[in-house]
Amino acid sequence: MSRPHGLFAWHDLLTTDVEKAKAFFTATLDWTYENYDLAGEPYFVIRSGDEMVGGLGTLNQGYLAGPQSYWLGFVEVNDIDRRFAIAVEHGASVIRGPHDVPGIGRLCVLSDPTGAIIGWMQGL
Repeated sequence: MSRPHGLFAWHDLLTTDVEKAKAFFTATLDWTYENYDLAGEPYFVIRSGDEMVGGLGTLNQGYLAGPQSYWLGFVEVNDIDRRFAIAVEHGASVIRGPHDVPGIGRLCVLSDPTGAIIGWMQGL
């Protein structure tokens, strides 16, 4: 699943209504969903054809506080722990440090010095 360093590799939709979002994207983009066990909360791997393109879950699983649904893009990086440390040295704020997600890879979420939120991942 790993993609080349520096490319967007995954997108998460954290939403107020998982079933409504699934129905919308199935109808409009022909996406399908694969159930993924994530600590008792509903979460689904999004597939476009045979390719995994992201995930869909509840706001409870999200990285940001607030009542509104949002998308979060993840960029593939090599050596995530080292790159995360460099990002912090260069002014990034930590939202969630590097952590493992079984079957997906190692992820972190930060905000760049301008305040924009981004995820990084080192996929399997």
